[in-house]
This record gives sequence, C-alpha cells and structure tokens, in this order.
Amino acid sequence: MAPWPRLNGVIALAVLIQGCSTAGQLIGAERVPSLEQHPQIQVVFNQREDSHYRSPISGQWRAGDNLEALILEAIGAARSEILVGVQELSLPAIAQALAQQHQRGVQVKVVLEHLYSQPWSGEHDAALTSHQRQRKRQLMALADRNGDGQLSEDERQQGDAIAILQRAGVPLLDDTADGSKGSGLMHSKYVVVDGRTVITGSANFTASGIHGDPGAPQTRGNANHLLRIDSPELAARFREDFGQMWGDGPGGRSDSHFGLAKGQGEAESLRVGDTPVQVLFAPHRRSDPGNGLALIASVLAEAQEQIDLALFVFSAQSLTNQLAERLSHQVRLRLVADPGFASRPFSEVLDLLGVAMADRDCRIERDNQPLQHGAEGVGTPQLARGDKLHHKFAVIDRKTVITGSFNWSPSAAHQNDEVLLVIRSPQVAAHFSREMDRLWGTADLGITERLRRKLARNRQRCGSGIGRD
Repeated sequence: MAPWPRLNGVIALAVLIQGCSTAGQLIGAERVPSLEQHPQIQVVFNQREDSHYRSPISGQWRAGDNLEALILEAIGAARSEILVGVQELSLPAIAQALAQQHQRGVQVKVVLEHLYSQPWSGEHDAALTSHQRQRKRQLMALADRNGDGQLSEDERQQGDAIAILQRAGVPLLDDTADGSKGSGLMHSKYVVVDGRTVITGSANFTASGIHGDPGAPQTRGNANHLLRIDSPELAARFREDFGQMWGDGPGGRSDSHFGLAKGQGEAESLRVGDTPVQVLFAPHRRSDPGNGLALIASVLAEAQEQIDLALFVFSAQSLTNQLAERLSHQVRLRLVADPGFASRPFSEVLDLLGVAMADRDCRIERDNQPLQHGAEGVGTPQLARGDKLHHKFAVIDRKTVITGSFNWSPSAAHQNDEVLLVIRSPQVAAHFSREMDRLWGTADLGITERLRRKLARNRQRCGSGIGRD
C-alpha cells in the first residue's frame, strides 16, 4: 500500500495544479501529530488549530487539514478505477485530476445530485432561482483566478468543474438516470479507488464545504470531516451501492436505481484491520426496522457514560426519545448543532431544551415531545460568519463513532441516498472527541437570549400553536 500523506501533522501544505496535464502534488513540512492515526482509518478535519495549510481559494495560511488534498492524493494514486458518488462537485482541481486519470486510461465514473450536475458556465441567470444565482456568483468568483472581477474564456473553461469533466469525456450521470425527476437527494459523499480505498464523510467537494467561500476570506468552510479507509471489503460494499446507481451508465437502459428503488438491506458488519465497522446505505421504507434511524438509536442505547453529538440537521423525534432514555440513566450529553438549524420549528434541539416552536402556519410538529426538564449540555458553536456546522457525527463513551453523510432526519432515513458508518475504535473516536472538544469550547449553551426572544415572538404570534393531525 502506498504511504498516506500525514495531513494531521502538516503545517505547510499546498495543492499545486498546473493545467490539465499536471497531477496534484502535496508539499510541506511535517511535525509530530498530536494524535496517532488508526493504521487503516485516517480522519481529517478542515477546522482545527494544530494543523495548517495554504488555502487554494484565498491564498492565505489557515488552520485545519486540507480535505481537498486528501481527495486529490487518492485520485492521483489510482491505477484502475475511480468511482465518485457525491452530492456536489464544483472544485476545478478535483475535476481536472479526474479528467487526467480518465485520459490515462483509468476507469472514472461520477454520480451527482441532479441539482448540481450541469455546467454553471452555460446557465442563464433568468432561468435560475435566487439561490441558484447566488451559487453561480460564488462559482464565478472561484473561477476568477486573477481576481479582476471579469472572467476570460480560459477562466470559464478551467473554472467550471462539470464542464471540465464533460470536455474530457468522463462518464457522468445524476439521479434522473432512473427516468424520474430525481430522488429525494443524492446526498452521499464518497470516492472508491481501485476497489480498496474509500474516502467518505460529511464534506461535499466544494469551496464552501472545504476551504471557505470565494471572495469571503473570513470564512473557513463549513465544519466538515473526511475519512480515508483502506479496506477492500468495505470498498466492495461501496462499489455495490455505486453499481445500483450507475446501472449500465449514461445512454444505456434506464436501469439506474436511486432512493427507495435500491431496496437497501440491513447494516453490514465487517472488520477494518481489528476494528469492527458497520455500514448502511439509505434510504429504507418507514416500515423497515433496518433503517438508519433505528441503527443510530441502537448505538445510542449502548451509552453508559457519555454521548457527544455534532449535527447539522437533527429532526428525528425517535432519537430524542432515545437520548431522553439515556439521560434518565445519568449518561452525560454534549450536543452542538448548526446555529442556523437549531431553532427551526422541527428541530429536535428545541425538544432537548424543553421548548416548542410553531411553524409559519402556527402549527406544532406532529408527535412533538419536548423534554419536561430541558437537558444540560445542548448548544450551538460559534462559527465564522457564513459557515455552517456540517458534521453528522456522534461519539459514544469515547470509543464508538457514528458518521457519514446521514443527517439525523426522517428524510435521510427514508428518501435520500446516504451513507452511515459505525466505527468501534477508541483510536478513531479520539480524533472526533478532539473536534467535539474544540466546538464545545465555543458553544453557547441552553436557551440563549436570542432564542428566548424568538420563542417570545413565536408565542405572541401563535399562542401555544395548533397540533398537526
């Protein structure tokens, strides 16, 4: 096996891409990492204080691991096959690396969410929603290499990731390939290389998902992580999931399967080295006891001492009920949630705080069950303006990790194409616990003054609300 780049200890790391004919390279000076990595499971975080790299977006040195470099290194090491299943891919360097490998004869296949599968350089603003226009402006800023506010034809060609793939002839399809208008979301985030290496986690392959927004140097990117796992057995499971989506590829029969058409089974158990790992691909029907929320609940039920949660979306009542059961047994809870999501009416963060909020129609979520006494240890971290907490992980008793693309929501369990992993390794858990400690150190806990004012306005407008049928 080729040695991995030790991103955890890099203090001077950059990715160099020089046109379409030069592969990405990692350069830098190392220092001793503060935490040793698992022999087969490497974990990297784009926001951390003891590792630094030069951002290819802003050109400035910044704290964190370079998640894009991890992806580029794996792509560059491929000898026979690269499978990419990711919601959004808009980083030109990754597209260029895939195009180069395709041109060298490596089999490259890409599956995307249909909302992000067309070149932005061919889109007309009049046909776009306000959100789509904002996204296009960010991608144009990313392509503006000389920063003059104008895009040359070369900048357009070299800055549009999907156009780069199309020009190179890289086979690509999206979740409309099954003849539908698209699944709930093709929300997976993974790369499989040569049937033995898997890269997966919470990060989309975008500037905002990894480095920060173009033109907004104060941003650091949504708080995300990736894992690189060396395991032919695990890679085989990902290849099976990819194969269902791919079918016989673009232009062939309508035999691609997305969403519930996949007919996913229960979580599969395997070992990566000596480490037990479970992998589950969503979605499942609501009646299926093997769904992702049930798997998460079963792992939470194992907690005897402490549960740490860092979540972008948390809207599953069943998991709040499971947490309440563990809290009744004096299990400690630390939860940090994305500030933009935490106070939405359907957020389970509110339930854990013991409060309820009506929606815009003054209706209360069906079967809403706020705790009678709000839990301690629930809050939101302080993030750079424009960034989100995009993690979807839990650490149980500092020895078991739940992670993947899977938000803790009914949509993730029953509609979206998702990945959910359970890794039983204190060594891997230590890396996630360190990230949790970092987020926890900045967290505003409990019912903040801002939330208190929002609740007061909601009660004034809606009273106690009306229960949904």
